[in-house]
Amino acid sequence: MIKSFQPTLSQRLDGVGEYYFSKKLREIDNMRKEGKTIISLGIGSPDMPPHPSVMARLAEESSKPNTHGYQSYKGAEQLRVAFAEWYGRMFGVELNADSEIMPLIGSKEGIMHIAMTYLNAGDRVLVPNPGYPTYTSAVTLAGGVATPYNLTAESGWLPDFENIDTQGVKLMIINYPHMPTGAVATLEDLAKIVAFCREHSILLLNDNPYGFIRNSHPVSLLQVEGAKDIAMELNSLSKSHNMAGWRVGMLAASEQRITEVLRFKSNMDSGMFLPLQLAAATALGLGQQWYDSQNEEYYRREELGKAIFDVLGLEYADNQAGLFLWGRLPKGQNCYDFCDHLLYEKGIFLTPGGIFGSEGESYMRLSLCAPQQVLENVLEILR
Repeated sequence: MIKSFQPTLSQRLDGVGEYYFSKKLREIDNMRKEGKTIISLGIGSPDMPPHPSVMARLAEESSKPNTHGYQSYKGAEQLRVAFAEWYGRMFGVELNADSEIMPLIGSKEGIMHIAMTYLNAGDRVLVPNPGYPTYTSAVTLAGGVATPYNLTAESGWLPDFENIDTQGVKLMIINYPHMPTGAVATLEDLAKIVAFCREHSILLLNDNPYGFIRNSHPVSLLQVEGAKDIAMELNSLSKSHNMAGWRVGMLAASEQRITEVLRFKSNMDSGMFLPLQLAAATALGLGQQWYDSQNEEYYRREELGKAIFDVLGLEYADNQAGLFLWGRLPKGQNCYDFCDHLLYEKGIFLTPGGIFGSEGESYMRLSLCAPQQVLENVLEILR
């Protein structure tokens, strides 16, 4: 008889479960295999393609015989220059392409790299509640202690500094425009956060992938005077350029921060496929017309999303940015029960706000990454 063997899991996985969407999408796949029709409005994965010039550049570069080898850990110079020019053009932020930009295999990778670079066991990290669950997971996997700071509709989904305990805090993560609420921070709001972190000697990270979607005044944390001394910013082409599956992001920070994070990153991968980097550089060079055309479509979808929320009896703010709509449930409703009822009874999947933290338990999130016809179908079903 062959002896059975079961290895023990690493303790760093304690408290880190499988990602909610990983489990839920598997359940939806099984329902579809059973013949059920499911409309998913849960995931923020753009359904529109990148610009044709971007795909053409990828095809052109991929056909060359000399573009398939290992690449620089710092990323291709063309991509770093394109990121620097993009930040200069869109935000008025001057970045040194050689020393203050690090291309990433998606900005989600950057969250983990930063946690592993700076956190020791027991270091506290301020994470938004509600907020992207990966912040907490990355901190926990790195041995840190994720400490939620509550955001509420009454505060405009901005930090309440008087109720934040800074004892033992090494890092604070913010995310504006905010996911899942769609709240937008002004430059003045960001300056207050920078001042707070400077006062308490806290490293600050802004995750900024939604800045150009349904947002008439994009801002960068690095626009705040002196922010680069204590702050870093992540950005991504996933949402702004419809390249979620391409996995291209960036970290912008001082030369010292980039050098520190590179110590970890260079031990984790062997660079990004060069044709993909060059195609991303083409995407970053697109003019304002690209962003305007994307937003015209998203605003049309937004109106349909609001109509869906109206039918469901959800309350919502009008000035939301990003790929989602965030709505408050009628009093007394449980977000998970509400979500499951829609899924099992109507074949419609929305995201329960509770997966983003306790402050999201009275809310639901709807993705606008679906054609207008799909949203109209949802409306018809609900009506």
